[in-house]
Amino acid sequence: MNAIIASNLTKKFGSFTAVDHISFDVSEGEIFGFLGANGAGKTTAMRMLTGLLKPTEGKALVAGFDIKKQSEKIKANIGYMSQRFALYGDLTISENIRLFGGIYGMDAKLIAEKRDRLLDELHLKEEKDSLVSRLPLGWKQKLAFSVSIFHEPKIVFLDEPTGGVDPAARRRFWEMIYAASEQGITVFVTTHYMDEAEYCNRVSIMVDGRIEALDSPHALKTRYAASSMDEVFQMIARKATRTAD
Repeated sequence: MNAIIASNLTKKFGSFTAVDHISFDVSEGEIFGFLGANGAGKTTAMRMLTGLLKPTEGKALVAGFDIKKQSEKIKANIGYMSQRFALYGDLTISENIRLFGGIYGMDAKLIAEKRDRLLDELHLKEEKDSLVSRLPLGWKQKLAFSVSIFHEPKIVFLDEPTGGVDPAARRRFWEMIYAASEQGITVFVTTHYMDEAEYCNRVSIMVDGRIEALDSPHALKTRYAASSMDEVFQMIARKATRTAD
């Protein structure tokens, strides 16, 4: 079964084509890397897939729902985490969990039950009344990811989730991603760290609004006679002419 199906998905802003007829699918439980240099169009594509932006042409189903007609149902069935914004720093850990659980329509009793289990799992029970802004960045990212899948979504979108985090913390974060995938949650992730691309089941690489390559990391390295995904990315991304999304 496919968690995401996109067919000729296109977004134009006036005469500028940000996303140019991209087609791909993502299987349930897959870890799918969505790569591209600045200006490639990946942010615009993600906004369409999460129901925040209407496509100009083409179509897509996310968690079985049409991005054009059922954007609210999509939002209820996905999780989202961004490097730029994921949690409210002026709220406590416990308050953030309650807030996001409520946003996703969970009832108060279930939120309380799952919150206590989550705090135990993250070893944050003693810190539950601490402001999120006081957490070290690595812990903050782990909490943000846990909150993004707190409502057990079918798909979680991660937009450069490990930016600024040290390598050891990034490895621990990816252990959480693998655990979510094993539970059947589809992970759609953008990253600028090419070593993280190696951890994905498949990756796509966008250049100037189009998908230039899509396959497993091993297959792409073989195709481009490269020793790493960083080499593959450099070979493909150097074709780009844009500088910003």
